[in-house]
Amino acid sequence: MKRRKILLMITSVMIACISMPVQATMPIPDLLPIGQLDLEKELVQDGEDGAETAQDVLQEDAIGSGVILIADKTAEDYALAYERAKNANWGYTNLGIADVDDNLNIRAIAAEDGRLVGKLPKNAACEVIDMDDTWAHIQSGNVDGYVSRDYLLTGVPAKMKAEELATTVATVTTDSLKVRAEANTDSEVITLVPRGEELEVSAVEGDWVKVFLDDDEVFVSGEYVEVSAELGTAITMSELLYGQGISDVRVDICQYAKEFLGNPYVWGGTSLTKGADCSGFVLSVFKKYGVSLPHSSRAQANCGTTIKVSEAKPGDLIFYGKGKTINHVAIYIGNGQVIHASNPKTGIRISNVSYRSPFKAVRILQD
Repeated sequence: MKRRKILLMITSVMIACISMPVQATMPIPDLLPIGQLDLEKELVQDGEDGAETAQDVLQEDAIGSGVILIADKTAEDYALAYERAKNANWGYTNLGIADVDDNLNIRAIAAEDGRLVGKLPKNAACEVIDMDDTWAHIQSGNVDGYVSRDYLLTGVPAKMKAEELATTVATVTTDSLKVRAEANTDSEVITLVPRGEELEVSAVEGDWVKVFLDDDEVFVSGEYVEVSAELGTAITMSELLYGQGISDVRVDICQYAKEFLGNPYVWGGTSLTKGADCSGFVLSVFKKYGVSLPHSSRAQANCGTTIKVSEAKPGDLIFYGKGKTINHVAIYIGNGQVIHASNPKTGIRISNVSYRSPFKAVRILQD
């Protein structure tokens, strides 16, 4: 009997030793129980009268899988954390974030007098290619150049800031996406949005996605968009060419308007620095050049001369509507783009002229 007990003990030890490596290679999620773990479970330490809770342990600076096993998280939380970890840099290898009040200048060379090739708006992201004590070589959107290191977050601070800033967008995956006033197919079609455009998401409601269309909240079918988290990128500052029917004043107006990229949208506002709405932005830009316009997109649409959208030159106005009613205005800046005060989240921005269906175009400058 005694021999039998000894053999059983030896066998148990051998089984335990064989099992240990197998358990060590199991992924951590398989070790987690389903449901919430008890943070208040006591961890009694040998030789001590008192007891320590898991919460006490978590308040220390301990790291590693041991902390994961006692954290107040569910299995679903860990799955989400894994997905977030995979995309922690949002596609960037060496993430940088613009730490400025308005826009960070991007220059062709690493010098303060270098030619301006773009602007990195406040909180926009970039790929940091290389950097020294003074300058960082970056790439963002379609812009490649140099920015001052004094105004660029990198490393852990950049990742932490990005967590706060990531915006959920719906990228259009069909040729002409119908934008509706309500979340049903019987609702009015407000406009059409082309493939590849990004719409900022307000909420996901079943099969429908509520998005911002300038300062309106509207709906698109979730079947025809891809929802993802994105960070803002740089804006190109390609200079408009003189000649080809483009007067100096048109070039000046467009370049002047670009100086206020990233500044806030404020309903009813006319300040290019403190905040303006769409018509207030247009009004204030043209005011500098001696042109007086009313503070209403519908009223501005009745000024000047109506032209075809395809005939628009830099400095002409492009109008957009909700159904058959004009409710938004932008300044055409050439290369198929407009600049406009879009909404409270994005402020003054550059968009493709067809980011939504243009309603009409008007020529204010008769040159």
